[in-house]
Amino acid sequence: MTEISAHRVAGKKAFITGAAGGLGAAIARMLARHGALVFLTDIDEGGVRAVAASINAERGCNVAWAAPQNVREEERWQAVLAEADAAMGGLSVLVNNAGIGALGGVESLTPKEWARVMGVNVDAVYLGCKYALPLLKQHQPAAIINISSLAAFKADPDYSVYNTSKAAVAALSKSIAVDCARQRVDVRCNSIHPAFIRTGIVEPFFEQLGEQEALRKLTRGIPMKRLGEVDDVAWAALYLASDESRYVTAAEIRVDGGASAV
Repeated sequence: MTEISAHRVAGKKAFITGAAGGLGAAIARMLARHGALVFLTDIDEGGVRAVAASINAERGCNVAWAAPQNVREEERWQAVLAEADAAMGGLSVLVNNAGIGALGGVESLTPKEWARVMGVNVDAVYLGCKYALPLLKQHQPAAIINISSLAAFKADPDYSVYNTSKAAVAALSKSIAVDCARQRVDVRCNSIHPAFIRTGIVEPFFEQLGEQEALRKLTRGIPMKRLGEVDDVAWAALYLASDESRYVTAAEIRVDGGASAV
């Protein structure tokens, strides 16, 4: 288990989407272990409430809250951010983590599939930033952390909408960062770009191909020749949420084992 410290993000109040498992749950646990209050959301209400309960049990006090959220719904964003503000007494960190994918090139994807992925991966990030910024400005220094992907830089014709959506997240993050800086607002905005991480998203590869073959295929473009772990991304999120990164904004943090360099 990650060593617990109550100092790196002590006093921070973080809102994390897509936190019923995978990267979102890992980021929530990491921030809570290092002193933050955390508010978790996910479309999977039972799952996200279980993660919050496990964080509270680990910490031995009430530092985590949870609520259901479909990140594509504008009114729900407004309601759940207000709930988080009331529960934690403010908001100083937003982590837009919720995301989905779809397989197919431009010709094979239906408009419905395209709109669904763009809705979750891009529109939801816009909505989260739009409605969280007024709260973040009240609790400066603050941070927005948008989870993008290595796919923002390395195109795959079979993941056309995913590539497009994650590149859009990177561009949107820079735009928000520069806008906040121009306003002399101490709200930083950065994106994190993981390669393949061992989460439920890649488990079908292991079920279909077996352990060794799946690892070979998934790591063939990664110089370090291993998959990332959820905490590899969570450590990066911890840094960006903390005041250690006060001069870091509009950055693309690549957590990819060197894959984007080759």
